[in-house]
Amino acid sequence: MTIDQLIISIKLVLLLYNYPSMKCKIHFYLLNEHFSIEHAEAHYNGEESEMNPKHEWEDELALTNEVDEVIQHENASYPIQGNMPNGEAFHFDIPKMRLLEITSKEIPSTFIGCSESILENVEVIKTDSEFIIKVTLKELEPMSNPIPGIYIAAQEFPKELIF
Repeated sequence: MTIDQLIISIKLVLLLYNYPSMKCKIHFYLLNEHFSIEHAEAHYNGEESEMNPKHEWEDELALTNEVDEVIQHENASYPIQGNMPNGEAFHFDIPKMRLLEITSKEIPSTFIGCSESILENVEVIKTDSEFIIKVTLKELEPMSNPIPGIYIAAQEFPKELIF
């Protein structure tokens, strides 16, 4: 290897080492149905307060692998599968889901999402170093959270899996 080839190799390694990788932070919020915007505007410049929170809870997830893209799928089906307590396998496609596909060259796509009926809004923000996904859920009906990042409205959840 010549000195020029060595210098080029070192520059490539440094370029790849310093190449910014995109991470992903995901926030799920449940709206507080009792939040009063009128009270917030009258007493707190439109901001929430301890006694008048805008959200009942927040669930935060972070992906540590490099993320290339976030793709939204509206009214999609989400497959769930596993084994019943008796060992029998099951597979169900959950309809009417808003799914966000998080793609990466390193690993297969990651999916997060919720039933369309409980979705208030989705916001995907891309900065220089990361994606930030904000999903706001409505408190209209009970929901289940069978795995992190998936929220299924009770009316869409398979009855066969309710014990």
